[in-house]
Amino acid sequence: MNHVDFSKGLVPTIILDDQNGEVLMLAYMNEASYQKTLETGFTWFYSRSRNELWNKGATSGHTQKVQQIWTDCDNDTLLIRVIQTGPACHTGKRSCFFNLIKEEE
Repeated sequence: MNHVDFSKGLVPTIILDDQNGEVLMLAYMNEASYQKTLETGFTWFYSRSRNELWNKGATSGHTQKVQQIWTDCDNDTLLIRVIQTGPACHTGKRSCFFNLIKEEE
């Protein structure tokens, strides 16, 4: 089993919809939020702006039930497949990635 490298602090965490592979969001985890995710089976992140842990969906009800957790080759980035309840984005969109910058012509 791979261990996540928290030696530099926060690790980027990509959240994917387990059913269709859609990228839902990117957030950051520290060791404490990672442990809470493992313990509860739901995603927990570290808020850089509020300097605290937060449980996705705790206030909105738009929870993320963890299905799989993967790490990259350097063990410093996480990819988590979830069952998403409701929208993942605080704007109400299904995914946080809805602003197209460039499209192949």
